[in-house]
Amino acid sequence: MKPIELARKMSALQEREKAQSAYLDVLRQEDKTPEEELEAAVYLFCSGADYRAPFFTLISLYNRGESKEDCLSILTQGFYDPNKKQMKRQYEKNCKMLEKYPYLFRKDFLPFKELPLRFYPYGENSYMPYDVESDQFKGPYHPKRQVISRNFFRDLDKPILADDVFSQYELEYLNDNVRKSEWVGRENHIYLHYTSWPVFCAYLQCLDLRPLLERKKVVFLMEDEIGQYPIDFKARFGIDYSQYPVKPVGIREVTRLIWHTQLSSHNGGDFFNEILYGHPNVISDTSIMYDSLLESLNAQTDGINAGKAVKVSTEISEHRMRELAALRPVTLKDTLVANFLGYTALNANIDPAARITPAIMLQPHFHNMIYELRLDTTETAALLASKQYDEIRNSPLFHQFKYIKTFTPMRRFTTSYGATVRFMEDGLKDDQVLPDVLLQRVLNRSFMVDPQDILYRDSVLVRFEDGKLNPTATFKALAAFLDLPYTESMTYCSDQTGVNPGLTEGWVAGFDPATVYRTYDEYADDAERTLLEALMQDVYKQYGYDFQYYHGEEITEEWLDETLSRCDCLYRKIRETFPQAYEKKREEVSKEMNAEVKDEVETALEERLTQMRENRRRVVRALRKGLQFVNQNGRPLRYMKMLELDPELLEQPLYR
Repeated sequence: MKPIELARKMSALQEREKAQSAYLDVLRQEDKTPEEELEAAVYLFCSGADYRAPFFTLISLYNRGESKEDCLSILTQGFYDPNKKQMKRQYEKNCKMLEKYPYLFRKDFLPFKELPLRFYPYGENSYMPYDVESDQFKGPYHPKRQVISRNFFRDLDKPILADDVFSQYELEYLNDNVRKSEWVGRENHIYLHYTSWPVFCAYLQCLDLRPLLERKKVVFLMEDEIGQYPIDFKARFGIDYSQYPVKPVGIREVTRLIWHTQLSSHNGGDFFNEILYGHPNVISDTSIMYDSLLESLNAQTDGINAGKAVKVSTEISEHRMRELAALRPVTLKDTLVANFLGYTALNANIDPAARITPAIMLQPHFHNMIYELRLDTTETAALLASKQYDEIRNSPLFHQFKYIKTFTPMRRFTTSYGATVRFMEDGLKDDQVLPDVLLQRVLNRSFMVDPQDILYRDSVLVRFEDGKLNPTATFKALAAFLDLPYTESMTYCSDQTGVNPGLTEGWVAGFDPATVYRTYDEYADDAERTLLEALMQDVYKQYGYDFQYYHGEEITEEWLDETLSRCDCLYRKIRETFPQAYEKKREEVSKEMNAEVKDEVETALEERLTQMRENRRRVVRALRKGLQFVNQNGRPLRYMKMLELDPELLEQPLYR
């Protein structure tokens, strides 16, 4: 029975849920007719199903010229008419404010009925604009979508100029991050140029301009008025901004966070920190252990809110501590910003007269990112749980920043794995045994992000190898994504100690590509690397890495067993750490270790290896099935977008 026949049968039998399911199947079919689409959409609407599928079906039908009168009638009655009065009120409210605004030079607002766009709401802050002239629905419009879509601050030599900004989020972002002319001692208004006056008027139905107009930082230029940019405010309005002294950036002026995420251990994070250090519009530090950072910030914040004099470091200026103490209540963000603004070593290169407030770049670090695989009842979908990620996601520190840009460095998995084993082995304490680093790396899919997570809504992945081999293309693109100007400070590595820091054994300076090609053969064998590549095939293809060890073999149970049996390098290193761990445990249990206790300790350590082997088999068999990774609400995770490089700027072919 065809889906349409089943749907009609279930509808006739008043089996609502079954009919809805069948009609959704109709919409998924490629060979459906327009009449069947309309029938399915109408039933789903009228039966109380999720409105999104029928809504977009009706939009599609209308734009294709199918049943236009019926489609528009349903859409208008269901979505436009119930919201029309509210949008008209918002339009009139904005027009009234703009009529009194001194830096809008055109006041002939269109009557509401003559606006060229009608907005059909279909969710919270989501609209489908209907263009009256073309008689077509345009793409979705999300005025509060938390994404900065362009490089507004690319050139700070002149006042900011931007065309056709219709995002509420981006308008507030500009207003919050461009400093007042009086504070920088020069003309520094935000010039918003709109190429069509009627279209600008139409968007006033959805925007709230009050936050922009109160500070009078914005100049609106319509159509040909672009020729007035930039305006000489002294000649035209009698305002001489050069008479004002530069005002230091205030703690609560800083609203922008650049979150440098940790994909796993040894992905080149320090390299990216050293590129962004010293940028005139970024205050950054080296990677900071998250637990230590949070402990320090909590102590300071709680102490100040309790009225105590708290100062963790003598490096923080008294001026900043007094400013912080005057805020009530003090938040974790306030304390973090005060520390960054008040620590001279971090902000020595900040331009005090910059047109924009500086961003804070933070890389909260963990010893490693550990993920746990939780299968659903069907064993086809999996939730990847990480204590470290949850700590960041739930931290008020991050949520107190209004604007967050996230970037994540990635390094070839086999290289990063070998580097991690080396680092862990060198740092082992007497009572420690290496963990199963291979399994940790197989389970780590931090590059798959939750679209509902505010921390990843505006995020990008950057390959470590690109930064080393094509630095100009990489860091110009990264600057554009982070909405920063590309500056000379991004052409070399530096930190508080100077240029090309950290030159110790095993480290390389600046753009030296040695760490790109290093294989760490003492810390990883070919079987381990083959397994990594085989289980990460999707990732390699997604992010442009060629296979070096896996050669396309079919991943059968037998192949997995044979490959796992050859994974010996990490096991060998774990065995090598047993003696010192034994000795330490003997001291902890008893100074006079008897044979029975000794056997228990040795047995426990041997059981550790057995458990590791069993865990590996369980996990790789689950991954072999091609799991769908989901968030806590069961919605699929998506691959983080990779930074796109300008081909014209490549110094050599892209690393594969």
